[in-house]
Amino acid sequence: MSKQSKQVDKSKYKFRSYCGADRWASYWHQLDEVLALSPKTILEIGVGDGVFKNYIKNNTDIEYKNLDIAEDLNPDIIGSVENINLPDNSVDLVCAFEILEHLPFDKFEKCLTEIRRVSKSDVVISLPHFGHTIKFSFKIPFLKEKKISFKIPHHPKHKFNGQHYWEIGKKGYSSSKIRKIISKYFKIRKNFIPFNNQYHYFYILEK
Repeated sequence: MSKQSKQVDKSKYKFRSYCGADRWASYWHQLDEVLALSPKTILEIGVGDGVFKNYIKNNTDIEYKNLDIAEDLNPDIIGSVENINLPDNSVDLVCAFEILEHLPFDKFEKCLTEIRRVSKSDVVISLPHFGHTIKFSFKIPFLKEKKISFKIPHHPKHKFNGQHYWEIGKKGYSSSKIRKIISKYFKIRKNFIPFNNQYHYFYILEK
């Protein structure tokens, strides 16, 4: 197997350039979905900017570890999601937020297999979902706010940008295709696109 090289330098994770309001909406959903599953142990694939990690470590009793190929990000485990150096069924929950698209699509199923192997039960992932979105919300006093959003049909061919090898919504990567692949390895409890971040597609999974 060829060695995977890192794509992102830690300088990428600057506040204004990386952490927009839409990404903070995704952080909320990451934490909300994971904490709802009440895991005692978590493995996060990818270090990122540490927002998820810091909340878990500073505000819960969950035992947390992360894995990344980038040594300068100081992961707990140095390695690739293609070959996770942990025993079978070793953590309650594995999460991978905006990570799997950083590997070629022909490795997607291998990554899912490894994630399934090390998780005892639960998996939470998110993937990029390309598309121009129309959305609106309205609020009437005493009634719950109504939110509506939908993607404009447009499926261009994906071009590798140095980071993403593929994205949901691009030509050849329909949401139904991705769902079918994921369903080979997991039961899909829930999948959704956050209203405030239409670029991220969440999947809440169970072995």
